[in-house]
Amino acid sequence: MIKITCYVVGMIATNCYLIEDEATGATAVIDPGDHADALIKELDKRGRLDYLLLTHGHYDHIMGAAELIERYHPTVCACEKEIELIKEPSLNLSGNHGLHIDPVTVDRALKDGDTIQLGESTITFISTPGHTAGSGCYIVDDCIFSGDTLFCESCGRTDFPTSSTRDMMRSLHRISELDGDYSVYPGHEMFTTLSHERKYNPFMR
Repeated sequence: MIKITCYVVGMIATNCYLIEDEATGATAVIDPGDHADALIKELDKRGRLDYLLLTHGHYDHIMGAAELIERYHPTVCACEKEIELIKEPSLNLSGNHGLHIDPVTVDRALKDGDTIQLGESTITFISTPGHTAGSGCYIVDDCIFSGDTLFCESCGRTDFPTSSTRDMMRSLHRISELDGDYSVYPGHEMFTTLSHERKYNPFMR
């Protein structure tokens, strides 16, 4: 089982998640969108960060990554199709806002269905293109970390470089077809559940 802590960071309120395998204390951070004092304090107390998991490479999801990499040396994971976007300011949108992001190197390029072992917890990566070509979600226990693919009663924008509205609709359909119910932890705004989204999200109908 995992423990989840959310830190809302950055100029557009990105949800950054610290997840911990309760059995072993192994930790991962999902989408470090900017510096967060509380997150750093918590990681220092634990003395470890095993993985840095990126749902996609837009600046508001990676601006705090270099700091965490330098301090804790985690294994950085992202979809293999997102590596170019992470590196390129014109694609990750940092250039549009005159922002500088220190380089982020992906250590493990993920493919659809790949798994990550966080202590005794198994995290499954599923490819969900649409918001970007390399967008993906992380599933562990009964939780989905959906990045900017699925929001509460909405979905991510598809008017950015590498975006695709058709791919987004396919990805949302794929998520809706998962067996059972899940708690959904999106990249922005409020948490939700998959059962709620199946019923109320107009993009899932």
